[in-house]
Amino acid sequence: MSTAPSTPSPSPQALPTVSLFDSQQQKKVPLVPCTPGHVRMYVCGPTVYNLFHIGNARPFVVFDVVARHLRARGYRVTLVCNVTDVDDKIIHRAQELGEDPSAFAARFTDEYHRDRRALGCLPPDVEPRATEHIAEMQHQIQQLLDRGLAYVVDGDVYYAVNQFPGYGELSRLPREELLAGARKEVDPRKRDAADFALWKAAKPGEPSWPSPWGNGRPGWHIECSAMSEKYLGPVFDLHGGGIDLRFPHHENERAQAQGVHGPHAFSRLWMHNGFVGFRWVHSGQVMAEGSKIAKSDVAMRPLYHAFVARTCIERHGGEAVRLWLLTTIYRNPITFDVDMAPPTPERSGSPDAAVRTPGLEEAERRLEYGYLTVLRLDEALAVGKPVSDGPVWSESEGWLDRLLAALDDDFNTPVALSEWQEGLGLANRVLDGKITPPLAKDVRRRTLERLRADLRRAASVLGLLESDPAAYLSAHRIRRVAARGLDQARIESLIADREAARRSKDFARADSLRGELLTLGVEVMDTPTGPRWRVQDQAQAS
Repeated sequence: MSTAPSTPSPSPQALPTVSLFDSQQQKKVPLVPCTPGHVRMYVCGPTVYNLFHIGNARPFVVFDVVARHLRARGYRVTLVCNVTDVDDKIIHRAQELGEDPSAFAARFTDEYHRDRRALGCLPPDVEPRATEHIAEMQHQIQQLLDRGLAYVVDGDVYYAVNQFPGYGELSRLPREELLAGARKEVDPRKRDAADFALWKAAKPGEPSWPSPWGNGRPGWHIECSAMSEKYLGPVFDLHGGGIDLRFPHHENERAQAQGVHGPHAFSRLWMHNGFVGFRWVHSGQVMAEGSKIAKSDVAMRPLYHAFVARTCIERHGGEAVRLWLLTTIYRNPITFDVDMAPPTPERSGSPDAAVRTPGLEEAERRLEYGYLTVLRLDEALAVGKPVSDGPVWSESEGWLDRLLAALDDDFNTPVALSEWQEGLGLANRVLDGKITPPLAKDVRRRTLERLRADLRRAASVLGLLESDPAAYLSAHRIRRVAARGLDQARIESLIADREAARRSKDFARADSLRGELLTLGVEVMDTPTGPRWRVQDQAQAS
C-alpha cells in the first residue's frame, strides 16, 4: 500500500499535544518543542562491526514510528541518527579478519542500511559518521579542557567526572554503580576511576588523526555530543536510544555537552526503549532465558544466530519483525521466543527449518490478513466509479482517530495496532456483506473508499502495509514454501489442475485436489478474479 499524499502542515497552535515518558524525570510529560512546531531529535545509531540482532533493531523501529507519527500530526521533524565507524570493537574485529578498519566499517555500514530498509525504517534527515566529524569532536574536547573539566595524560584526554556536579542525574545511579558500570578499561593514570576517555592516544596499527594532544582517535561518547550540536544546536528537544545506553553513554554525552554549554544545554527530554529478552523453549520446556539478548550470555550462544536481524528478516520478512517489535510499548521489555531442539554434534545451533519463532509467525499471519484485506479493497474499488460525498457506515469511523490518540499518548503502539486490526476487520465485514441491515450501494462504496484511505494513513504512521499487496503476498508465499520444505511448482500445478476440473464441472476431482493441497498444508481461496493460495501455519496443517 502506498503512503497517503502529504498534506499542508497546520499552524503550530493547531498541533495536537503529544506526550512521552521522560527517562530523566521518570514521568510522562508533554513534548513542547524549543521551536514551536519543529521537533529536533537525536537517536544513537549503530557501531558497525557486525550484523545487528533483533534487540539492536528495536530502537531503529521505535524512533522511526516516533518521527513518522510526529510528522503525521503536522510537526516538522529533524531526525539525526549517527553511525559510529571508528571504535574499539570495529578495530579489534577488523584486525581479527585481517581487514582495513575503514573498509570493514564501510562494509558493515552498507549491511546496516540494507537491514534497516528491510525493517521499513525511513532514512534519517541527517546520518553523520564519526570519522567525518573529528574536527568538531576536537573542538569540544578543547572547550572541556579550557573549563577544567578534562585533563591530558600522555596523549590521552579524560573527562574529570568529579568536576561536573550533575553527573549521574540522568541514570539516577549511586556512585558505587556508576563506578561498576564505567568502562572496564583500568588505567591507574586516571584521577578518578569513573573518568572516561575523550581522546585515545594512537596505538600501532590503529586508525588515528592528528590533534593538539598527539595522534589518536576520539572516545565513543564525544562523538554524539559533537555531532548532535553540529546538526541540532546546543539545545534540542529529544534524545533517544536503547535503555542500555542510558549509562554510561548518554550520561557521558550529557556531561560533555553541559560541561561546555551549561546545565540547561543538550536534550530537554529523553526516551529509552526497553530490552529485548529471550526465551529458548523446546517440547514445552524452557531451556534458557534472559532479560537481554547479548553474545556475552553463555545460555543463549547456541541459538544466537536465530536472533540476528538478517536471519529473522530472511525467514519472516522485515515487516513481520517490525510488527512484532511494535506489539509491546517501547519502554517495556519484550521477550523473543525461540523454539529449537538443543544442538548436537551432528547439528549446530544455527537456524534451520526446525527453528520456530512464534512471535514472528504470528506477525506474519497478521500481515497476510492485512495485505489480503487491502488487495480485496483495491479489487472492489477498481470496479465502478467513486461516489459523491455523503454518509458512510457509522461503525467504520473513529478507529483511526483512536489509533492516532494512542500514539499521542507515549507512542502506545499495542493500542494503535489493536485499532489498526479493528480497521481491517471492519473492511472485511463490509466486503463480505456481514452488516445488518445491508448498506445501500452508494454508502457501501463510500465506506470502502473511506476505509482504504484511513488504512493508508495508518500505514504511513506505523510503517505497515506500505508494499504492493500482490508483491508482498507472493514473497510471503515463497518464504513459507521454503520454511515448510514444499515444492512450489507442484503446488501451482495442482491448483491449475483443480481449476481445469472446476471449469469442466468435475467437482469430485476438484474436491480431491483441494484435499491433496490441504494435506500439503496449502489452502486455496476461490475469488472472482481467480484462485489464491496460502501456506497454512504449522498448527493449522497438523
